[in-house]
Amino acid sequence: MLIRKGAGKRLSGSLVMKPQKKLPIVLKIFVPFFLLISGVLMFLICFEQIRIDKKLRLVSISSAPRYPCQGYLFSKSETGYVHYPLPNNYKREECACTPVRYFAIISMQRSGSGWFEALLNSHENISSNGEIFQIFERRSNISAIKRTLDRVYNLDFYTSAAKNECTAAVGLKWMLNQGLVENYDDIVEYFIGRGISAIFIFRRNLLRRMVSQIANDFDRDFKQLNGTHKSHVHTIQEAEVLARFKPMINATNLVSKLDWTNEYISAALEKMKRVPHLVVYYEDVIKNSSVLLDVQHFLGVPQKGLYSKQIKIHRKPLRDQIENWDDVYHALNGTRYEGFLYDDYKI
Repeated sequence: MLIRKGAGKRLSGSLVMKPQKKLPIVLKIFVPFFLLISGVLMFLICFEQIRIDKKLRLVSISSAPRYPCQGYLFSKSETGYVHYPLPNNYKREECACTPVRYFAIISMQRSGSGWFEALLNSHENISSNGEIFQIFERRSNISAIKRTLDRVYNLDFYTSAAKNECTAAVGLKWMLNQGLVENYDDIVEYFIGRGISAIFIFRRNLLRRMVSQIANDFDRDFKQLNGTHKSHVHTIQEAEVLARFKPMINATNLVSKLDWTNEYISAALEKMKRVPHLVVYYEDVIKNSSVLLDVQHFLGVPQKGLYSKQIKIHRKPLRDQIENWDDVYHALNGTRYEGFLYDDYKI
């Protein structure tokens, strides 16, 4: 066998590579597991941070005042009386940014409130829902009253007065003897808490109101218009039929009855004086068209000409409308109510 010289020397002088040490099996398992756990923890931390951030934003939005729209500037005294209701039955859509004021027309029967409400409802931005507390169930107790009012002011009480246009003032007509007097304190607190204003409408001439009331009660029993009772009419012919009846008025207690009515009205104004309000008289609306401009300003709506199709029933002087005029005249002549005997306006 031939052996080359120097081969062994080169072999001994060459670089010998030592085999690498293998990682322990425990380390091989732990490192990937540690990386996996670290990644999961980082994900959970980031997710929780996002969730908390969203929650904080939701809280800040929900706690913000409900004035979502820009462009409307209100004085500090007005802010509590400007609302953006969210009806349950429909969406206001393009009207969502139209601020709404809440009101109630407060009156007594046969004081011109029906005609006055019809005038307001002729405005495209006003919706007054009528005498809704005529129905006893709606006024049977304060809880029923509040539930009904909540529906009205949330725009969920639908009547013919509801507007297709953007409602800027919504309310109702409320007679004093329809649950209001019995619940003055609760209703005042409700009005103040909800930011509701009141418009009182009464008659200055309470004798004329008495004539209208007695005549209306008579027609309710005898239904002079083809067997139908009508409290309000829309033609002169119907008005003339109803005006034929001339009531007899008890002159003996006439002054005391007028005193009671005056006190009843004064008590209402005193009990509700904390509620922002406007007092309007029927005769003033007839004689002075600027009164309706004041009402529109009070409701915060654009001022427009208002109209009603209702026709006044008793258009003649009182001496021609009361059966026992002489007795009434002598009962009131020389008293604080003497002015009721004379014409206070002309139609």
